[in-house]
Amino acid sequence: METKLKKLPTGIQTFEKIREGDYIYVDKTRFLVDLIDTGTVYFLARPRRFGKSLTISTFDALFSGKKELFKGLYAEEFMTRPDYHASPVIRLDMSDTTTDEGVKAFLNSVKTLVHDQADIHDITLDPQKTAGELLSSLIKEIYRKNGEQKVVVLIDEYDKPYSEFYNEPKMAEKIRKALRNFYVRVKANDKYIRFVFITGIAKFAKFGVFSTLNNIVDISMSKDYGEMCGLTETEIEQYFPEHIAATAKEMNILPKELLEKMRHFYDGFCFDGIHRLYNPFSTLYFFREKEFNNYWMEAGTSELIAKYLKNKKLTVEQFHNFPVSKNFLRTPGYMDSTPPEGFLYQGGFLTIREGTVNDFMLDYPNTEVLNAMSMLMAQNILSDDNRYSNYQNMMLMSLTINSIDKFIEAINALLASIPYDDFAGAGEMNIMVNDYRFKAQEWLYRSTILAFMRGCGVATVAEMHTNLGRADFVISHRGNTYVIELKVAYEPENIPAKLAEAVEQMKSKNYLAPYPDAKGLAIVIDDTKRLIGNDCYKVVK
Repeated sequence: METKLKKLPTGIQTFEKIREGDYIYVDKTRFLVDLIDTGTVYFLARPRRFGKSLTISTFDALFSGKKELFKGLYAEEFMTRPDYHASPVIRLDMSDTTTDEGVKAFLNSVKTLVHDQADIHDITLDPQKTAGELLSSLIKEIYRKNGEQKVVVLIDEYDKPYSEFYNEPKMAEKIRKALRNFYVRVKANDKYIRFVFITGIAKFAKFGVFSTLNNIVDISMSKDYGEMCGLTETEIEQYFPEHIAATAKEMNILPKELLEKMRHFYDGFCFDGIHRLYNPFSTLYFFREKEFNNYWMEAGTSELIAKYLKNKKLTVEQFHNFPVSKNFLRTPGYMDSTPPEGFLYQGGFLTIREGTVNDFMLDYPNTEVLNAMSMLMAQNILSDDNRYSNYQNMMLMSLTINSIDKFIEAINALLASIPYDDFAGAGEMNIMVNDYRFKAQEWLYRSTILAFMRGCGVATVAEMHTNLGRADFVISHRGNTYVIELKVAYEPENIPAKLAEAVEQMKSKNYLAPYPDAKGLAIVIDDTKRLIGNDCYKVVK
């Protein structure tokens, strides 16, 4: 008889529901206790679906005195201290506001949030007041009603109304000003407040919250709280052993092998340059579905990020091992003026990797995010989902039946779909990557093919001309592996000579040596026709 698995809290962001429903809860309460013991006003930035709302909910229960929920957890001791006392809590979820009907409708929805909190505390507020005035009144009235007991203020997704307009800077600025006038009331009522905790996806400098709350402590990059949200591999092994075993059995592999695959696909988020984390949303869905998929990216924002990539004419490959300073990570700038690497970092699409002594590198956290971003880029180029699906089917079929000719046919179909303007717009630009200068057309060919392969879910490794002397692409699918050297022939270059050069390079540098069962493939793209002709590719042995 199979052991019944403990319930996964998939999609549940309420601490009380998890604990009362006997779901798995990864104990993070030591971080909360430490914050309460050492300070009063904090900010934490983390990507969406990373446990911020659950953290807010846990703080709520902790300050509200729900001791029964903390039995067996680290915070149980905190709640039994002689000096412990519960406090009234104001909890605002800024994602629960109206942002598609103008600034006035947005402010009315903020007022509704404040009135809802007033109802919870059995307080009546003047409906004629502004949103900021209502918040001030609420703080003071709760303080007085509770015998001058100081209030706890918890604000979740503080930047959600603002960041929804990152493709519309003018509207974003209007929302920013409205929010700034609202958040300033927290600082204005400091003497009535015991503790403040604010979360959001981004910390855009001068957003408003950080100028109005000049005593706020930003713990987003603190090594002491680097593991506060997200799951470490140790925690996964500690809290999910039955699910690891069940998923490994379903996939017909050993638990050790499963963890290695999970590490590759879901691990890698880093917020302090030290600790590596799994996205909790993806991890829970993976254990539920027992299948590797892009759960985090599929759960929202993909349409908006696709539009951002398209508007900025960005490729995926250009952000691998992207050097940035520590100062950049702390102050990435305004939303409408921050560079793309700042925007993608703030959203969690890029993460920190250790760099030099004073600098960091940005890169994609893991295979899940890289594949999902690649798919978005490829869909942007192909313009519609149907065309993408057709080409994806062509590509996967060619690799499944191990047909070189069908593979080239699929690549040509892809190349033919790249808009001419993207080539013409490239003009005379050059792109520098890993000390190798690409013509813009060559870069577009390479990055498009690479993005498409990864977006199809094909395991793809790319070196893009490093001094290691490895081939441009190594792709694997269902046991079939191709090692590819890609070159572009510009008029009046000789295509046969270019192809011979690619073949000789593969042979002289032993590109196939690490892959004994692979097929070597030298390819030349004819830039005048923007495709691979019948005489433009050759199998290399």
